[in-house]
Amino acid sequence: MVLRIEDTDRERSTPQNVEQILDALRWLELDWDEGPISQAERADRHREALEQLLEAGAAYRDSATGEDVQAWKKEHGNRGYRGTPTDDPGAAIRLHVPAEGDTVVIDEIRGEVRFPNEASDDFVIARGDGSVLYNFAVAIDDANMGITHVIRGDDHLSNTPKQLQVMDALGEAPPRYAHLPLLHGPDGKKLSKRHGAASVQELRAGGYLPAAVRNYMALLGWGTQDDTTIMSTEELIERFDVADVGRASAIFDEQKLRWLNGRFMREMDLNAYTEVVARHLDREPDERLRAACEIAQEKAQTLAEVWPLIRFLFEEPETDEKAWKKVMKDGALPLLSEALEALRSAEPFEPAGLEASLGRVLAEHDVKPGKLYQPIRVAITGTSISPGIFESLSALGKERSIERIERAVQRLTTDQGDITTR
Repeated sequence: MVLRIEDTDRERSTPQNVEQILDALRWLELDWDEGPISQAERADRHREALEQLLEAGAAYRDSATGEDVQAWKKEHGNRGYRGTPTDDPGAAIRLHVPAEGDTVVIDEIRGEVRFPNEASDDFVIARGDGSVLYNFAVAIDDANMGITHVIRGDDHLSNTPKQLQVMDALGEAPPRYAHLPLLHGPDGKKLSKRHGAASVQELRAGGYLPAAVRNYMALLGWGTQDDTTIMSTEELIERFDVADVGRASAIFDEQKLRWLNGRFMREMDLNAYTEVVARHLDREPDERLRAACEIAQEKAQTLAEVWPLIRFLFEEPETDEKAWKKVMKDGALPLLSEALEALRSAEPFEPAGLEASLGRVLAEHDVKPGKLYQPIRVAITGTSISPGIFESLSALGKERSIERIERAVQRLTTDQGDITTR
C-alpha cells in the first residue's frame, strides 16, 4: 500500500488536512508500506514528463481561455475541443486526445466502460505557470511508482480515461482499476452529515473500535458467500476480493455499526476492554475501573456509552426527575423500605445473594420485578438505565447502596407527607 498525498491543489492541501488523513489511518490501524509521499514534491519529475510529451508532439501549448472553449463547443456541438498550438511559453499545455475510437476502462467491478474520444477535449495537463493538474500528476506517479491497483470511488471514473491517455502517450502500462459505488444513507441519498458521523475522527469520538469500523467498512457493498458478518482483520484480508464488490451504492447505517461495535466490545477480554475504556475516558485502568467495566460490558455498544452506565460508581448521581416520577409511584415506598431492610442483612453483598434477598421481597408482595428493581435503580444511579441491578448494587458496595436508598426513602416519605398535608 502506497500512501500518496495528492496535494497539487495547494489551497486545499493544508498541513491540517494532511494530518487529518494520517490521523484517521493511524487510528484505523491501516498501515502503509511506502510513504507518505507528497505529490507536490515530485514537481521535477512531472516537468520532465511534460517536456517529453511536448518534444514528442503528444502535447502542445494553447492560449484558449475557458470562455474560448465554451464558445467553440457551442458552435461545434458535443465534439471535444481541439486547440490551436502556440509558441507562447505562458500558455497552458494540453494533451492530444485521439479524434476517433474509444478510450476503454477495464474496471474490476463494472467491467468494460467505453468513452468516445470524439466527445473528449484535448484536456489541460499543466497551467500556464507550469504547475501540473491532478489527472496528469496521478498518471505519472502511478506509472513511476509501479502502482498495480487503483481502488477508488466511482466519482473518479470520468478521470480514468484521461489518466489512461496520459499513460498511453508516455508508453506506460496502466494499473488495474476498480471504482467503488459511493456510500448512501439509510434513506437512499448520498451520505452526508445528516446521517450521523461524517468522519473517522467523529467515529473515534463516538466510542467506536477500530476493528469494528474496519469490519463494517469492508462489508459495505461486499459480503462473503456464507454471509459471515463478524470477521477479524486477518480473516477480511484472507477472504476479501474486490471483484465481488457490488455495483449498487452501499448503505452506511450507523445503527448497524453500533450493533457490530457492541458485538466486538462484548467479545473482548475484560483487561483489554478496561484498557480501551480507560483511554477513551482518559483515566487509569485501575481495579476500580475494571470492576465497573465488568458490569457494563454486556450493555454498552460504544465506548461513549460506558461512562453514563458506570458514572454512579465514581460520582454522586444526579437524579433524572422524569425517571423518578415514572417509577416512584404509589407502592414504591413500602417496597423500597423492605428492600432496604433486606439489603442491610445481606451477606455477602454479592449478586447471587442480593438476587435471593430481593427475590423474597418480590415474593412477599407478589409484584413484577420492575416494580421493585426500577425504584432501586433510580435510587442508586439517578436514572432508569444501568447495568444489571444486582451487579450494580454489588459494585457500588453495601454502605453506599444503603445510604442512597435511605435518601430515596426519606424523599418519598417527605413527598407523601406533603401530599397528605395539602
